[in-house]
Amino acid sequence: MVNGEVRLKYSGLIIFLARLFSVGTGLIFTLMVTRSLTSEVFGIYGNLTDVLAYFTLASGIFPFWATRFVARNHTGSLTTVIVSNLIIAVPSSIIYLVLLPMFLPMLQVSMDFLTVYLLISIQIIENYVLMALESALQAKKPQTIGFSLLIHEIIKVCAGYVLIILLGKGLFGVVLSIILAIFLQITFYAKTILPALHEKINWNYAKEWAKASPFNLYGMIGQKLADSILILLFIYGGKVARGYYSAAFTIAGIVGYSTLIGYALYPRLLSKNQPEDVTSSLKLVLMFAMPMAFGAAVMADSYLTILNIEYSAARTVLILLSVDILILCFSSVFGAVAFGAEKLDAEAKIPWGKLIKSKLFLYMSLPYLQAAISLPLTYYALNYVAATAVDAAFYVALTVLVIDLGLVVIRYIIAQKSLRFRVPLKQIIKFVGAAAAMALMLYVLPHPTRLTSTVALTLLGGCVYLIMLAIIDSESRDIVKYAINEITAKFKRKSA
Repeated sequence: MVNGEVRLKYSGLIIFLARLFSVGTGLIFTLMVTRSLTSEVFGIYGNLTDVLAYFTLASGIFPFWATRFVARNHTGSLTTVIVSNLIIAVPSSIIYLVLLPMFLPMLQVSMDFLTVYLLISIQIIENYVLMALESALQAKKPQTIGFSLLIHEIIKVCAGYVLIILLGKGLFGVVLSIILAIFLQITFYAKTILPALHEKINWNYAKEWAKASPFNLYGMIGQKLADSILILLFIYGGKVARGYYSAAFTIAGIVGYSTLIGYALYPRLLSKNQPEDVTSSLKLVLMFAMPMAFGAAVMADSYLTILNIEYSAARTVLILLSVDILILCFSSVFGAVAFGAEKLDAEAKIPWGKLIKSKLFLYMSLPYLQAAISLPLTYYALNYVAATAVDAAFYVALTVLVIDLGLVVIRYIIAQKSLRFRVPLKQIIKFVGAAAAMALMLYVLPHPTRLTSTVALTLLGGCVYLIMLAIIDSESRDIVKYAINEITAKFKRKSA
């Protein structure tokens, strides 16, 4: 693995630009999916994702520590995490296959979909391998993840067109397209880190990671408990309600791509703590997150209609989720600070005494608080308040938003205690002002229902935002110039 300092802006911008490209490819893929599947089957597609998450629960345990070890140049971390994750992946996939016939009836899913659920066993193994490889690359070459994303998206769309459109394989084709895309992504990663694979496995590292695994499982189980509101939505709200939520989240999730600009902050803080890096990351993330959230909320009806006119009923769900994802953009930076500034494992040892008292443990306890509040509220809303499928999706989104508002304050306090940094309030106000001006223009203009018109209006809104921001904020102009210069220089080096 190549040594050297992680480039904060460059890495973040490369990953973000790759994600922006994926907005187009993701939209194409989503359109193929939503226009080929009924809302009920689309809800089952969302449930596949939910189920997969439970059986890849342990996929991030060893990679979590491997990123920290690789960033601190502990030799052998890469090979150790790959082998360790494979050892966990195979039994996880087998357990899934054994339990599958039992939990399908529990989820009220027809056995007609058994083949599709069987395919997920392949994706379970892929996810373990992918997490292991990304953990090392995040520590040293985070921009590589952006390039791999381009490969993933292109393959997914091409495979999807053949399997979903030409061959009409429906949900089976959707899942298989994603599996093929991940396989090519893994191949690219493997080629990138090939020089480092000669390092010997250090089982002492694996022992340390295993020793700390209850800590990771504690955090992951808590998060899965919190995420279980989507299982409740599927069971008590119905497949159609889960489909509405999935459609809204498909659009709102694009706002979250902005967090990738701060992707390099975590490995950077692992090597050195500089408060100005946190402030810089907040500026970069929010500079793009603000207009995306405002735009998604104002044009919710257009975005949902181009997926499928049936989903236009979930407009309020999309508005709530757009605001929620914007809040999570703040949380992502605060999380990077809390985890990156912690030095308890700097010497390749993970002492349990310090771990329990650390801010890492406190941060990982927050999902339990989230679950304790959200699950009872969601159960009550779905069984006694929601009258329709749209109502069910709305109340779940509202519950998520209200709780995340409280959690972001707690995460900010934890991050400040980990490393004192400045929140760029002046820039944030400017971002909000420019985004509000853009949103006002989008609000008064007629909202299109055709794909090309919607994309054109979105681009117009983006231009208005950038022009407004360029007028009121000189620092934003410098960021754009930096991005252009870095990308131009990259292509010049490749062509030389």
